[in-house]
Amino acid sequence: MLSRAAARRLYPFFFHMGPVPLCIISVVLISLMATLYLSQVGQAVSTNQRIEDMHSQQSAIQRQNQDLADTIAQERSPGYIAQNARKQGLVPVDPRNVQTVVVPGLQPIPTQDPTGTP
Repeated sequence: MLSRAAARRLYPFFFHMGPVPLCIISVVLISLMATLYLSQVGQAVSTNQRIEDMHSQQSAIQRQNQDLADTIAQERSPGYIAQNARKQGLVPVDPRNVQTVVVPGLQPIPTQDPTGTP
């Protein structure tokens, strides 16, 4: 069996402290935990705000992208092209007056349809 002195050495230090030091240590630990908690909450709020800002920025970019796609679709329409050509003084050509130049040995350039396949 252990002697009284050996048993006393095995007890942790805080069992020998009185109620006042235990209360002080408890208050310090609780304060530290509250500070850490508030720090984490602050970081979470900051991150959440950045995410919301990025979502609103993404929405604005998507609207801008859709507007640009609509503008491109409008400007590719045959009616729009014909109207702007008339504004610039261009007139339709009589197909009987068109001359074609044939270059011997010239390979035609392959064209792609809008889906990207040749």
